[in-house]
Amino acid sequence: MMKPIASKIALNLILLSAATKSFAANEFAANEKVEQLFEQTCAACHGQSLKGAMASSLLDNQWTTDGSDSALQRAITEGLAGTSMPAFGKTLTPEQIRTLVVYIRESAYRATQTNDSLSKLDKPLTTKHYTLELSEVTSNNGIIWAMDFLPDGSLLYTIRHGELWHLSPTGEQTLIKGTPTVWHQRQGGLLDVYPDPDYANTGWIYLSFSKPAGINAKGEAIAFTSIVRGKIRGGNWVEQQTLFEADAHNRKNQGWHFGSRIVIQGDFLYFTNGDEGHQNDAQLITTQNGKIHRIFKDGTIPKDNPFYHQANAQKTIWTYGNRNAQGLTIEPTTGNIWSTEHGPRGGDELNLVKKGANYGWPTVTFGMNYDGTPITPNTELPDMQSPILHWTPSIAVAGINFYTGDLFKAWQGDLLVGSLAKMQLHRLRIENGKVIEDEVLLNGLGRIRDVVSAPNGEIYVTINDGDTKTSKIYAIRPKITP
Repeated sequence: MMKPIASKIALNLILLSAATKSFAANEFAANEKVEQLFEQTCAACHGQSLKGAMASSLLDNQWTTDGSDSALQRAITEGLAGTSMPAFGKTLTPEQIRTLVVYIRESAYRATQTNDSLSKLDKPLTTKHYTLELSEVTSNNGIIWAMDFLPDGSLLYTIRHGELWHLSPTGEQTLIKGTPTVWHQRQGGLLDVYPDPDYANTGWIYLSFSKPAGINAKGEAIAFTSIVRGKIRGGNWVEQQTLFEADAHNRKNQGWHFGSRIVIQGDFLYFTNGDEGHQNDAQLITTQNGKIHRIFKDGTIPKDNPFYHQANAQKTIWTYGNRNAQGLTIEPTTGNIWSTEHGPRGGDELNLVKKGANYGWPTVTFGMNYDGTPITPNTELPDMQSPILHWTPSIAVAGINFYTGDLFKAWQGDLLVGSLAKMQLHRLRIENGKVIEDEVLLNGLGRIRDVVSAPNGEIYVTINDGDTKTSKIYAIRPKITP
């Protein structure tokens, strides 16, 4: 909540400032940045640094009402009765007010991040239930994007610049030869790896990657998301089959938001395709981008997909209105499929994946543009699926998996969530489709792209270091004290 102004003098100063600067809604530029908005409307009383001046701090989490986003948005719009907090609903648009909410949340988060709050490998890593210890499993050059275990306990992992590695239970590493040539630019490259749940009988391994599509009419290099499967034999990638590729007329990605997580449930393969930097396409069922797709494991398309029988629709679509889902997993106890989705600046999402659902992007979002300009005032709308949880400010949410091991019995069935920008590992307790607990287990060790449960009950995380251009995989286990 934006807090009450201390006195009527403060109110008069704000009103005088508003009159002097002619704060009429139609005089604000559509691309007015949030930092400028805050300086013009709020800083005189709440301080340039949000720590308080004539009015109180916006950083200490002490609010007049319930402190929710909606209450804060309502206070800015309508003011606070019985206080000196004025209403800005006639001088700011709903989009601009939403950006102020995000900005206040971002600033409050930064204020809580001190050196003491960051995890360090040479100090105890204490959580609600366990003290943790981490050990390095392996390291490699580049960005480790995804990993998963084979039935024999060995590990497969991808490096975004185009390498697939096999790590044996004894620690022997093998670079798999003959994997697909990838388009490694910006966010593109070799992305997810997912062994068939029936791998012992089929030997299939599924990959997602960005594939070059030549040059567009402007002379710009473009690519698209490809889903393939193949087998590993003698250290070589063999028997590759292409399962999905974007239609030729829809291949236009210049390097952004490939999505590309995979899960398999029974005979069905689900995969994510980000909006590719063309956000409005997410609302179109004629394009592949901004969607979660469903196909059979052999690449054929189920006829009960929601838009299979609709003319001109992409028959593979399962959900739409998705920005860039980079986490996808199956809840073991319910069979529900969950996804995590990157928001823009604010509004990272945890979603329960439902057949045919529209998740709103970009008509609905809790975030704003990266440059601080508004996208939409709407955080929910009828007929659009709201997230189960959103992170504002953004944590740059990444890979997710439910913990299924025995080492951390208190965490069994909890969802583990990686974070890039905030460099965190979260543990979510979900009951009856709602998140009742969100604990940060690791904070500040590096960008956590993926997380999986190991067969021995340990938790494996990938940690990327952008400065050294290297990645490490760590195993997490409970620390046993003598």
